[in-house]
Amino acid sequence: MLDVRLGPLHLKNPVISASGCFGQGAEAATFFDPRRLGALLLKTITLNPRAGNPPPRIVETAGGIINSIGLPNKGIDRYLAETFPEVVGLADCLILNVAGERLEEWPRLAACIGDRAGIDALELNVSCPNVEQGGLPFARDPEVVARIVRGVARETPLPLIVKLAPEAPDLPAVAQAAAEAGAIAVSLINTIRALAVDWRARRPLLGYGFGGLSGPAIKPVALRLVHEVARAVAIPVIGIGGIQDADDVLEFMVAGASAVQVGTASLRDPLAMPRIIDELPERLAEAGVAHVRDLVGTLRFPPAPPAPGRP
Repeated sequence: MLDVRLGPLHLKNPVISASGCFGQGAEAATFFDPRRLGALLLKTITLNPRAGNPPPRIVETAGGIINSIGLPNKGIDRYLAETFPEVVGLADCLILNVAGERLEEWPRLAACIGDRAGIDALELNVSCPNVEQGGLPFARDPEVVARIVRGVARETPLPLIVKLAPEAPDLPAVAQAAAEAGAIAVSLINTIRALAVDWRARRPLLGYGFGGLSGPAIKPVALRLVHEVARAVAIPVIGIGGIQDADDVLEFMVAGASAVQVGTASLRDPLAMPRIIDELPERLAEAGVAHVRDLVGTLRFPPAPPAPGRP
């Protein structure tokens, strides 16, 4: 009833942890067994260590949060030596999220990982800041995304998922470029660039200034973009953005997603994902749907009104 496929990946259900909102996996095991998830997706790792952005790093806003964490991590070498041994085997499907700060870093990252046992796929966070282009994400440019995917694929046989940015001028074109370069799936959306202000102090509330908006506030935008991208590509789409319950999951699947990632909801309730998984069979049964895959891409729009002057 719940199993889904993402290319060569077979997941027991469509619920995946979103990168950055669930630590490195071991933390989750104190709340529930990560094997309950369709896949465990871990916090972003970069080639070199990163300290992250100055605090404050998170501010609450209407319908969500704005974060400016800055991808703090140990770097790939220390991660694989120190943290990965504690994570491997925690879930039936383990996906590592990676990000390069410059184009030449992506294949170097992939070469460090190679075909390491225990990693089932990589999610390429091309929607992180791109140092080479003045802070804009790689994901704005289809040619750059294709170059990254091809470069990574030369260094590792692992299946590749590409995480896209909502600010891309033509998101379906970026997704198509990722698919043509060899990605097995795309995930979207990442956070939306946002600003919170202390008007009395005339200062931003975040230490870095701008941040990324996530949570229920971005769900309508995410649904639209998932629908547009799913119509443009033949590979699976993973929907992200404001998912709080089973109904949200099924809305994304009707819009075209084959699976989803849950992020901000887990910060508020660490048991959000197992609760959602438990809710899904009941929702499907109520609607008379035999399998969750039967819903993917079934959104129907009303017919367009006739043009002015026509009957």
